[in-house]
Amino acid sequence: MTRINLTDDNGVQTANWFNRDSAEKFDEETYHNGQNWISKATGSQWEHEAVYITPKKRFLLNRWSDFQGSTETYEIISKTDAVEWLIKNEYYEEVEAAYAELLEKYEV
Repeated sequence: MTRINLTDDNGVQTANWFNRDSAEKFDEETYHNGQNWISKATGSQWEHEAVYITPKKRFLLNRWSDFQGSTETYEIISKTDAVEWLIKNEYYEEVEAAYAELLEKYEV
């Protein structure tokens, strides 16, 4: 089991944690701009993000940077923010599957 401490809005570790081994990870998608690989999540070649979904359906945003001295963070985000992130990174099938039941209720 790999326990990872969560961080607050300022990047300070809190007493909360999650088990990375039991969470589902969604890596950022990238594209090549002719010179570098650019993160679709951040629009940067140096700043990166991933989203984790825990078994208890908590949504976590993992941020890290290639810059020396930067700190990796894991913070809780809303389901809405997680869905926006997943769409931005082209996880359409995963979003559709998560909302399939809800969409069926409102289908015309």
